[in-house]
Amino acid sequence: MMKMKMAMAMMASFSLMAALGCESSRGGGMSSGEGFRIGSPALDVRIKQGETESVTVTLHRGDNFKRDVKLDIRASKGISVEPTEALVRGSEKGDVHLRISVAKTADLGDYKIFIKGTPETGEATSTEFTVKVVSP
Repeated sequence: MMKMKMAMAMMASFSLMAALGCESSRGGGMSSGEGFRIGSPALDVRIKQGETESVTVTLHRGDNFKRDVKLDIRASKGISVEPTEALVRGSEKGDVHLRISVAKTADLGDYKIFIKGTPETGEATSTEFTVKVVSP
């Protein structure tokens, strides 16, 4: 019975993560409504060797956070990402579209995309997500 409850709790957690996505810790101001988070894909992004896929990361702002945020984006060795920098203005929605490319000769397996968000003033925050390279 205990194993069943644990399994149900884990399934609920995974479902919630899939629905909401993954987010970074809060950056910016530390008071309520003054910060921001970077939302990235909740599940692994799967890309075939030799292909390019687009994903969206989102800057979620607190109600009172209106500052520009610079995103520095990098990929682990073996895959590439564009753009490598993005400036999300305080007046913008916050969606940033990334193009992730995998070479035909890339090794199969897991790679990471790292994103660091630095506001004009306040604390920076970062997040990462996994890209799984699969055969065509």
